[in-house]
Parts: sequence; structure tokens; C-alpha cells
Amino acid sequence: MTRTRTALLSVLALLAGVLSLQFTAPAPRATAAPAAFTHPGVLVSRAQLDFARSKAQAGQQPWKGAYDGMLASSYASLSRTAKPRAVVECGSSSNPNYGCTDERQDAIAAYTDALAWYFTGDSRYAKKSIEIMDAWSATITDHTNSNAPLQSGWSGSTWPRAAEIIKYTYDGGWPNANRFRNMLRDVYLPEVINGAATKNGNWELVMTEAAIGISVFIEDRTSYDKAVSTFLARVPAYIYVTGDGDLPAPPAGSSIDTRAEIITYWQDQSTFTDGLAQETCRDFGHTGWGIASVADIAETSRIQGQDLYPRIQERLRHALGFHTSYENGTAVPSWLCGGSVSTGLGRVTEVGFNALHNRLGIAMSNTQKYTEAHRPSGTDNYFNAWTTLTHADNPN
Repeated sequence: MTRTRTALLSVLALLAGVLSLQFTAPAPRATAAPAAFTHPGVLVSRAQLDFARSKAQAGQQPWKGAYDGMLASSYASLSRTAKPRAVVECGSSSNPNYGCTDERQDAIAAYTDALAWYFTGDSRYAKKSIEIMDAWSATITDHTNSNAPLQSGWSGSTWPRAAEIIKYTYDGGWPNANRFRNMLRDVYLPEVINGAATKNGNWELVMTEAAIGISVFIEDRTSYDKAVSTFLARVPAYIYVTGDGDLPAPPAGSSIDTRAEIITYWQDQSTFTDGLAQETCRDFGHTGWGIASVADIAETSRIQGQDLYPRIQERLRHALGFHTSYENGTAVPSWLCGGSVSTGLGRVTEVGFNALHNRLGIAMSNTQKYTEAHRPSGTDNYFNAWTTLTHADNPN
């Protein structure tokens, strides 16, 4: 009798388990995109803008100097005329250059005017930003030639920053906002969303930055999730830490997988150390662009409530410290890039330094020395612009 009862209880327990599996709803899939996007929320939030504006208006440094430099630049000129093209053609090193420089600089101007509007309250700047964005959204249809994805990444990173500020802080109206949204969705997003696995890493990182910023503005959760996945796979393939083992991770989706292929991809560098980047031995300029996009993407994700800094902060910390140490004068060892590096990191450290040092309390003496010595950051005329103003010592 006892055996029968035990067997019956076992059967009942098994049946209950089966029914539980059949009728219990599966756990929701964890996604990168927030349930609702935060606006303005591409690289800068409203709280960050308010903090920076208050500091600049109070005449405090470094914000006042950064603000004055921005307003004095040609990008803030109210007499600027946009130069849109239907087809922007950009070859290697922007040769040919049919609209490449004009597009990048008009995007920076639109962002500059959007910031100027927020800081001054002068509607002329908002209207100028809208005028520039409208000119391009009424004209451009495509990017062509070999640098089309990179060009789309550079400009596509900047346009959403401007659009976010104007759409969500300016109450004077933007009748063509949907046309601009469609431009980002139809012209830019297809060029950047699928990445560039076999290119040098700064390509895929800035393309991913553009994809995430565009996804926020057009509120496309699917594209946002895809871009985050690309980002999380690319960062370990761009910045090495010793926990990776003997070799860096290969870029996802590429055919680069053998030791020889990875070393070749890393500019023939065969000794790896914390913070070394895939383009370090190419030059620090391109490396700086890659590092900047890593920080920019993490910053946007944090504003959107899906903070990616914890996933990449060790790599970003080491990359910033490694490269700024040589910018600050550390002697280059013989094992690194044959004993010689091409410096010129650029003013690309503010966003990452503020996030890691000021918010998270990480000691970063090399990065701090370099960052403070290169203020105000200004713009590189590609996609980095005014980060001393927006991110220096910003707690928000």
C-alpha cells in the first residue's frame, strides 16, 4: 500500500510539473532598449544641459570658456547656409569629397545651434538648427563610394543630438520633424545598422553610435537592441584587457580568427597589455575616435536607463589611461608598435573621464592630466563637439 501511494504521489508530482511547464508564462526576454525612451537623450540629457547652462551662466570654468568658444565658432553663425546634396559621395580619406565635409559640418552646426538655443533661450538658434536639418532632410537620398558607412556614422551620430534637443525643448514648432525622422530611418540607419566587422574598429563603433542615437530619436527598439548587441561584441575586439587571455577577441562576424590574422588586424602588434586598442599602432587619432564612440554609446545608454558602463568600464578605463600616459610623455617601450607611436589622441576624453572618474570615483591620473590640459574640447569637425561644455564634471 505504501509503495502504491508513493508511486501515485510521484505521478501526481510529475503531472504537476508538466502542467506547470505548459501553463506558466515564460520569463520576459531581457532587452537593451527601455520600455519608453528618454528625451532629450542622445549623449546629453536635460539634467546635464541644465547643469552646464547654470555653470556657464554663472561664469564658472571650464564651462564658461567652453561656452564662449562654441558661440564664437563658425558653427554657431546665424548667417550659415546649409549645403545639402542628394547624394553624398565619399571615397577613402574622403577622396572624392562630394558633400562629405559639408554634411559633417552642417550636422555639427545643427547640434551647435541646438545647444546655443538651450543655453541662451534665443529662438534664432533653434530656427537655424531647424533650417539646417530641414535642408538636408528635403534633399539627401543616399551615401555612395567606399566611405559611405563611415560618413553615415560620423554625420548620423551628430544629427540625432541636435534633433533631440530641438524636438523636446523648443516649443516654437518643427513642422518637418517627421521628414527628418524619415531621413534618419531611411537614409542613415540602413548604412550603419549592420556594422562593419572587417574594418578597423573605429568604423563599427561610430556606426553603432549613430545607430543607437537614431534609434532613440525614431524610437525603434529593435534597431536599438541590435546596435547594443553589436557594441557589446565590438568593444572586447577593440580594447584588450589581460583577462582576455593571450589574444584579443576577434571581431564578431568576421573571418579573422587565427593568431596570425588577429596580430595582423592589430597592426602587427603581438604583445598585448591592458588598454591596448586595435588601432593603437596605426595612430592615436583613429584610436581616439573609437574610444570616444565607446564612451558616447555608454553615455546614451545610461541616459536611457539601460546603463552599459558596468559592461565596458574596465576596458574604457584602461584604454583612456594607456593612451593618455603616452600623450603625457611616458617613454614608448620597444615592444609597443616597434618602439614608436603616432600620438594625437584628440580631445575625446571628457565623456569617459567624467563617467568613470567623477561619477564612479575611479582614480584616473593620466586621463585627468590630459583632459584638463586640453580644455575646452571644441570640435574635431567630424563628430566630437563641445564635450567640455556638456560633460565636464557633470554629476547628472
